[in-house]
Amino acid sequence: MNVNEIKFDEKGLVPAIVQDFQTKEVLTLAYMDEESLQKSIETKETWFYSRSRQELWHKGETSGHTQKIISMTYDCDGDAIVVQVIANGPACHNGTTSCFTETFFKDKQEVESGVSAEFLLELEKVVAKREAERPEGSYTTYLFEKGVDKILKKVGEEASEVIIAAKNRDHDELKWEAADLLYHLLVLLKEQELPFTEVLKVLKERHTKE
Repeated sequence: MNVNEIKFDEKGLVPAIVQDFQTKEVLTLAYMDEESLQKSIETKETWFYSRSRQELWHKGETSGHTQKIISMTYDCDGDAIVVQVIANGPACHNGTTSCFTETFFKDKQEVESGVSAEFLLELEKVVAKREAERPEGSYTTYLFEKGVDKILKKVGEEASEVIIAAKNRDHDELKWEAADLLYHLLVLLKEQELPFTEVLKVLKERHTKE
């Protein structure tokens, strides 16, 4: 990355889109000046420039919700930055994982009809949000609060159910049990702080060797 290629606006700022490295969810939009950009690179944690306070601020300095920088890229015009991070807690001051929580438009038909393997990454985002926010009444919250032993027990139980369904040649039962197994596996990976993409990398590496 050539920092000299970044184009700051007339106020000396450039928009920085902060994205979760693991889930790819957009966490927030902030601004950087040259100094905060350099501090971000040097410390490997996000620093921004507050337009309202007109001063630099280190994300998580008071809350502890720091953001470890994994990569920084700029767009084709050099006037916007994407910062991929591993977040240590919520990105929003309201306590939510992302600042972008209010949906004002959604093509419901397209959302409901389109199903692809990428949905697993969407589900991983939901699991990550439940782990961070711990909403009351959520089954995912219950699993995280019970801890790894409970999660492991559920993974084992669901794996057994998948075997039974397959032995019975029951497709309806098998799809339900396989879905349960995948969900609990995602919860386990989150509890272990192992991104699902790391599992995909292993599968890809094995595929390329065949």
